[in-house]
Amino acid sequence: MGRLTGGDPSLLRRINSAVVLHALRGADAAASPTLTDLTRVTGLSRPTVEGVVEGLIETGLAVEAEAEEGGAKRQGRPARRFRFRAEAGHLLGIEIGPHRVSVLISGLDGRIVGAGSREVDESASADDRLERVRTVVADVLRRAGVARSSLRAVGVGSPGIVEADGTVRLGTALPGWTGLPLGERLRRSFRCPVLVENDANAAAVAEHWKGVGQDTDDLVFVLAGLSPGAGSLIGGRLHRGYGGAAGEIGALHLLGREARPESLLSTTDKPLHPLDEHAVAAVFAQAKRGDAQARAAMDRFLQRLVHDVAALVLALDPELVVVGGWAAGLDGVLDPLRSELERFCLRPPRVALSLLGEASVATGALRLALDHVEEQLFAVETTVTARR
Repeated sequence: MGRLTGGDPSLLRRINSAVVLHALRGADAAASPTLTDLTRVTGLSRPTVEGVVEGLIETGLAVEAEAEEGGAKRQGRPARRFRFRAEAGHLLGIEIGPHRVSVLISGLDGRIVGAGSREVDESASADDRLERVRTVVADVLRRAGVARSSLRAVGVGSPGIVEADGTVRLGTALPGWTGLPLGERLRRSFRCPVLVENDANAAAVAEHWKGVGQDTDDLVFVLAGLSPGAGSLIGGRLHRGYGGAAGEIGALHLLGREARPESLLSTTDKPLHPLDEHAVAAVFAQAKRGDAQARAAMDRFLQRLVHDVAALVLALDPELVVVGGWAAGLDGVLDPLRSELERFCLRPPRVALSLLGEASVATGALRLALDHVEEQLFAVETTVTARR
């Protein structure tokens, strides 16, 4: 942040406000802090804290808490207590996938207050898919009793290479997705910022926030499927690459001009459809029943997956690799991945399955929205997902 000289009182007010607000939001909800508590925690003077709190009350971000009940009565007027108003605004996290649209809604503290999802056909047009998004959002808002006007930010996780303005530069997983100005299209439905992120990147952020990666700042999340993608955090910050294409490990087969994953996993001469998860599930089921061809196909797929992940691990040296997506349900996916990483990598990372499952992308999208709001509320802090 640099050395403060006191020559910019506006900046100092913002810093003081952010410090007090941060203390309020982090306070135990069962014991709302007093001015004395806030003075002790923040290190600011009591008049400064009092002035900041009054300003936060005026903006709706803080409120005087109700007097505690059941405690011993004291003589004189009880000390005023205050709390952060998480209900002063709301955030949305949206996942747009080949087969499903999912939505999470939270208050300004990130606590989820509503959720919903609906299936969508893999062949649906971009317009139909976006209309399904609007339908699910409207339903979730209605059931949660949240007015659309209270939304402060919307995060979106989408397949494809996503540019900073929310345009999908390349998106082969969804029909009509390449070149789609996704951010612009969705902003027509909201009066708040809409932030679009690659789905694997969003999932990586989710695992760092609420999943198995909470204890590390260097992790890779593998969104495993027929065309796997990966998101990575380096030093606690999301790594997108220069053009947003970091982690596109599904294209690694092009380097060796080898067979595509949909051919590797086929038990016939005809490749599987890249989005036909039911056909993939059928191959896995046959493998579990002992079918030799299906078992061989599954082994080929796993071998490709672990080689893709090993290439990324060699480049980034993460502490942890998290595996998610539908392939996370494969029996025995962790053991071959660990053994291959031990073969190829100088320092094999820990390997774990996602704890968030199907909610990982929407959860990461919600964190993206929360980070945007925190950049405004706590401007002196750097967020995980902030763009350069």
